[in-house]
Amino acid sequence: MDLAFSGVSGILIMLFYGLLMLAIGIGTFLRHRNVHSSLDEYYLGGRGLGTLVLFFTFFATQYSGNTVIGYSAEAYRVGYANLVTVPFFIMIILVYLIYAPRLYKLSKKHKIVTPVDWIQLRYQSKAVSILAAVLMLYALGNFLLEQLVAIGQGVSGLTGGTVPYQAGVIFFIVIMIVYGWLGGMRSVAYTDTMQGVALLVGVFMLLIGTIIYFGGLPAAGDYIQAYSPENLGVPEGIGLVTWSNFLILVGIGAAVYPNAIQRIFSAKSERTLKRSLTQMAWMPFLTAGVVFIIGILAYTAFPDLTVGESEQVVGLLASAIANQNMIFYIAMVLLFGGIIAAIVSTADSVLLTFSSIISKDIYGRYINAEASDNKKIMVGKVIGALVVGLLLVIAWNPPGTLYQIFVLKLEILIQVAPAIILGLYWKRSHAKSVFFGMLIGALTAAVLTFAGQTPLGIFSGVWGLIINLGIYTGGSLVFGTVEDEAEAEAQTVRST
Repeated sequence: MDLAFSGVSGILIMLFYGLLMLAIGIGTFLRHRNVHSSLDEYYLGGRGLGTLVLFFTFFATQYSGNTVIGYSAEAYRVGYANLVTVPFFIMIILVYLIYAPRLYKLSKKHKIVTPVDWIQLRYQSKAVSILAAVLMLYALGNFLLEQLVAIGQGVSGLTGGTVPYQAGVIFFIVIMIVYGWLGGMRSVAYTDTMQGVALLVGVFMLLIGTIIYFGGLPAAGDYIQAYSPENLGVPEGIGLVTWSNFLILVGIGAAVYPNAIQRIFSAKSERTLKRSLTQMAWMPFLTAGVVFIIGILAYTAFPDLTVGESEQVVGLLASAIANQNMIFYIAMVLLFGGIIAAIVSTADSVLLTFSSIISKDIYGRYINAEASDNKKIMVGKVIGALVVGLLLVIAWNPPGTLYQIFVLKLEILIQVAPAIILGLYWKRSHAKSVFFGMLIGALTAAVLTFAGQTPLGIFSGVWGLIINLGIYTGGSLVFGTVEDEAEAEAQTVRST
């Protein structure tokens, strides 16, 4: 009996998970009919997410298509050097713990909804706020594009090409937009919980099945030695510089994803936030570590895949293992749905945050300050849907591998980290210095990225961050002053 995903079985799996996510959205809407009554309710779930739901929505933001599909493929291509994925996910948690609790307290006190809200509150500068919004929107658009590509690759690979790349993208994007429109942050968080459980169980079953049917790490090592011996060695020289680059770029950049910051604002309490982040500390080993091993083990099953073919290595493994017996077939069904749902859940949170910045920080603050919350939400929804349509056109012929798309967005996004994090602790921060540091840092990163230059082996985003920090700190030391606390509080009240 052929148990591999094909034909009707692949379509039924897609329909099941798609309709399940849609049902969650409808159920959330019916249970919380006031979801569109305010920006807090729609974009932050009424600031009432508990520990378990908050943990899984952080998990879905952190680990998605670029983790399960993209990182396994990258491990397959570069070998043991990709082990860096584990420590840089640990670095992300450390950065969260540095700034998230303090930012949470301020968000509760001042009713902050978006990351740009915090920047406007802290620096009282239209220029700084608009520049930060533009950089965040660019990064979110890039992140959303990554998820659209991942959906297509995931569906095509896990069904052996039965469901075309484009059909998979369109089907799940329509589902995502519908349940996101209905339930806002709550729909997103509840679907994150569903996909997180399915993804964790499925990934571990994939690891077990790969070891049973294709051998463990020693067997994979023999294949790598035969086909790609250069992928066995540990990084030396420029490789170590690259590792350090990734720790900085991903550890800091991914910790200031705007959609992740909104989850900080959505926590029910500071205790809830800290407990969720503490539990997240285990996930680099249980997710990124397992995904890395799967990519290495794939050498045994498929030793000569091209770069393009390697993007579907997880799907190829899942289909091969599902063909062995009914238990693994069921487990791979769970994995299939978990991967696709994980990608969609990350995409919906990105789209929600993108819409919130458009509706509150662009439209509500600078275009129509008198608009009701309901109207702001609708503007964000419509523009968000239009942006998804534009990105679908780009995703039709993706511009690079998932890994390349992932790195590109972080080069720019990391430039907002000093404004967000240092502003929490350094009272001397000077708004104009923050602006020019962020602007010149972003331009430096963009120019070096598109020129394909990495002077001294340092990534363009890290060069931009170094220049950014130099201008920020130098300018603040020269021009910055420490405001009187009472006056600063009065300005805060007036601005809100």
